[in-house]
Amino acid sequence: MTRILTIARLKESNCKMAKCFGSFGVGGLLLLAALTASMLVLPLMLPPLPPPPLLLLFFPVGIMAALMFLAFSPAEGVGNVVVHTV
Repeated sequence: MTRILTIARLKESNCKMAKCFGSFGVGGLLLLAALTASMLVLPLMLPPLPPPPLLLLFFPVGIMAALMFLAFSPAEGVGNVVVHTV
């Protein structure tokens, strides 16, 4: 009985793995593997880049500041609306 349950669990786990990678075809998996390999190998072969200009370093900080301002600024819509049902 235990052996049958173990085999059933193995079949279920294999089906879950198949569902995981079922949306990717062989070509898609090969493309992802090639992309991963290039990301691992290319930085070792290419020369280091010079640092960016100081102004470009503040660009993400400016975006974050704008997002924080928008997140904490009050909305211009109607205030708190409460609907009572009868």
